[in-house]
Amino acid sequence: MDTQKLQTATKTVSTRVTEKNCASAIGSGELPVFATPAMSALMEQAAWQAVAPYLDEGDGTVGISMNISHDAPTPIGHTVTATATVTQVDGRKLTFTVEAFDGATCIGKGTHQRFIINNEKFMGKVKK
Repeated sequence: MDTQKLQTATKTVSTRVTEKNCASAIGSGELPVFATPAMSALMEQAAWQAVAPYLDEGDGTVGISMNISHDAPTPIGHTVTATATVTQVDGRKLTFTVEAFDGATCIGKGTHQRFIINNEKFMGKVKK
């Protein structure tokens, strides 16, 4: 694991708001706007992709906590961009700041934690 690069890892990912990731489709509300669970998933995607290149072969990460606010609606057709930046490395526990934007407007922000795991061992526990 490249701890030095891990401590400064950041990643930005984007998605277009469609009928499939809006609140009315996911079940988190009735309106055709970007769903909070979809924003959370986009933030998680940015986080795991930020650190993946610096992990040992066979290792991955799993989310262990998410503390976010969803501050503004985004209608279908717009693009949402999420950025995750590592702010702390405590052994195998990683803490990130996460933000989501709809153009220049910050639509959500918060913190997210992930834990570094060995994929094979983790899946072995899942199968038990």
